[in-house]
Amino acid sequence: MYQHFSYEAVLSASQRATWQIADVIGPDATLDFSRPFMPQALARTAGMEGLSDDEKRILNQIRGHEYLSIFGLVEEFILPFVLDHARPHLSGDDWRVRALLQFAGEEAKHIQLFKRFHEAFVAGFTTECAVIGPAEAVAAEVLRHDPLAVALVILQIEWMTQSHYVDSVRDDDALDPLFKSLLKHHWMEEAQHARLDTLMVEALAEGRDARGIDYAIDEYLEIGAWLDAGLRTQTEFNLAAFERACGRTLGTSEREAFLGHQHQAARWTYLGSGMAHPKFRATLKTLSREACARIEAVAPAFA
Repeated sequence: MYQHFSYEAVLSASQRATWQIADVIGPDATLDFSRPFMPQALARTAGMEGLSDDEKRILNQIRGHEYLSIFGLVEEFILPFVLDHARPHLSGDDWRVRALLQFAGEEAKHIQLFKRFHEAFVAGFTTECAVIGPAEAVAAEVLRHDPLAVALVILQIEWMTQSHYVDSVRDDDALDPLFKSLLKHHWMEEAQHARLDTLMVEALAEGRDARGIDYAIDEYLEIGAWLDAGLRTQTEFNLAAFERACGRTLGTSEREAFLGHQHQAARWTYLGSGMAHPKFRATLKTLSREACARIEAVAPAFA
């Protein structure tokens, strides 16, 4: 695997990149609702037929709310997983323990960060936007699976956040600067989390035979299918919020087009962009080329 990743090096890099919530969003900070929050590569709102420019911006902002909410859910199962992985090693490698505890502390900070941005969104967006959950139920469902499968899901998410910022956000000057700052600071720390999670995958895969690896991939795909169903429900919530915010009801064919287009956009945002990341694929290949081929076979459905 990535033998040049070490707990000591990752901890050192993480400490250099660390920030505080007040560095990102102060108590009086407000989002600029005259601007989009999400890049088009993720929101895919610009190509929505039958919507005015204002409606596309509103939908983009609803997708921003979705992003805050989905990552709030995700962080809720990453945090206990990292703590559970760290606990057996408390009397072992000091660098490993410190790096994993730093990882956990940053994930807890991210939960607070996304909650703070959610509060700012609610303060400025007058329409209620529903979200799937609750977080405890999502965490319980994901964490009941094979630990290697869960670690792969988390690794996919960590690399996914890297591609979101580097490929879509960093050079997009049209976005609200405050929301863009959220995505930048999240990216800064998740870069180290991806390296730590690579090491966790390596540890959890150690000693597994081909059957054990295949079982973990089965479980990984099961988690992905369950999350995909949740994204479909979230898209329906987004449609309801959009209609309330815009004060109009879409026709049957318009609703079907909206749900199909936006569900696929969400699939790319939260699943496909992680599956496609070359470093995630590289880790899969170190488990087995068959494992990587299985993921490559299903990935186009989430593009």
